[in-house]
Amino acid sequence: MKPYSIKGRTRLSHAFVVALSLSFLFYAAGVQSAAAHDVTPGDAGYIQEIWGVHIIPFIYLGAKHMVTGYDHILFLLGVVFFLYRMKDVAIYVSLFALGHSVTMLLGVWYGWGINAYIIDAIIGLSVVYKALDNLGAFQKVLGFQPNTKAATLIFGLFHGTGLASKILEYNISSDGLLANLLAFNVGVEIGQLLALFVILIVMGYWRKSPHFMRQATIANIIMVFLGVLLTYQQIAGYIASTS
Repeated sequence: MKPYSIKGRTRLSHAFVVALSLSFLFYAAGVQSAAAHDVTPGDAGYIQEIWGVHIIPFIYLGAKHMVTGYDHILFLLGVVFFLYRMKDVAIYVSLFALGHSVTMLLGVWYGWGINAYIIDAIIGLSVVYKALDNLGAFQKVLGFQPNTKAATLIFGLFHGTGLASKILEYNISSDGLLANLLAFNVGVEIGQLLALFVILIVMGYWRKSPHFMRQATIANIIMVFLGVLLTYQQIAGYIASTS
């Protein structure tokens, strides 16, 4: 039974890496022309047409954005990739949530906006940064380890700015704005917790594999590639929009 169990876990872990790689690649290929913080036409129309306080709908929209936000999910995966203690997971995810919430709320409330292509290119670089950090590239190349907590908070600020920039494009009504923004942010955090729950379950099983470290290297190299791809798409989009 024991040899069979080990082989079974090995096959499962190999299958997971293949599925992870293919799903990320196909998903990235499917959104090449989309902005990372885009809002679906139906949701955009809803945001533009309503006024007053709508708590439940905005919670739903926030959760939907996080769950379907591939840039958020990739960065979140990178953040928790080598975090084994729930205390550490809670600290890093809270830092990301704090940064994300602050710039999203303040950005919309005060009308701060950055070109969506530029901010999304930076967000793509955040995925590259975290994957390289997981690979130990900074220690090997630079000879020191950057402060990972500070980096998580800072990139959280950029992620929130990206969302604020996109919301501002839809001229959300000022009537009930604060309540709706707070509801949206609550939804974002709910969506983040749901995504984190799935990631931690999958990672928990994957880490039991004796091949985890080797496969983890492959997975993070793929994440570097995807981050570069996201950044390239946004830079190309910016150039096309200004030409």
